[in-house]
Amino acid sequence: MKRLYLILFCFFFIFIFTTFYLSLKNNKIYDTENLIGKEIKYIELQFFNDEKKFSTTDAKNFNFTLFNFWASWCGPCRKEHKHLISLSKINNLKIIGVNFKDDKNNAKNFLKELGNPFFILTQDPDGKKSVDFGVYGIPETILVDENLTILKKYIGPLKPKDVKEIKKIVN
Repeated sequence: MKRLYLILFCFFFIFIFTTFYLSLKNNKIYDTENLIGKEIKYIELQFFNDEKKFSTTDAKNFNFTLFNFWASWCGPCRKEHKHLISLSKINNLKIIGVNFKDDKNNAKNFLKELGNPFFILTQDPDGKKSVDFGVYGIPETILVDENLTILKKYIGPLKPKDVKEIKKIVN
């Protein structure tokens, strides 16, 4: 009986070790770098304050568009907000805000307190539309040109070096 337990224990140990070993060699990290250089998908977003829709093809009317995914409950969104305010002053750049899984009143108060950098404000109350953009957490920001080609994608809050990079691209 002891021999059977020893064999089962060894088999179990080898199975677990092999599973972990093979998993470590398998790169399953979600990466959106492959989106850069591709055209953004056709996606419709509901405007924040009414029932009308904004589609990604509407961004063809702008030289450059920055899609920013944010929420009032997101600490890093608060941290990056001053950078969005700065970028909103660039004439050939339009910022589309996508309010992500947020309470509408909280979002309004957030913008009232910190300012509204968004040329157009949309909402994604259940987070499903954001997934179509390749967004899996917020804040995330996507820069596209007039052909809707994704030029850059920023995961996490924008930093001063990101702002410089965006300004260099759009000017």
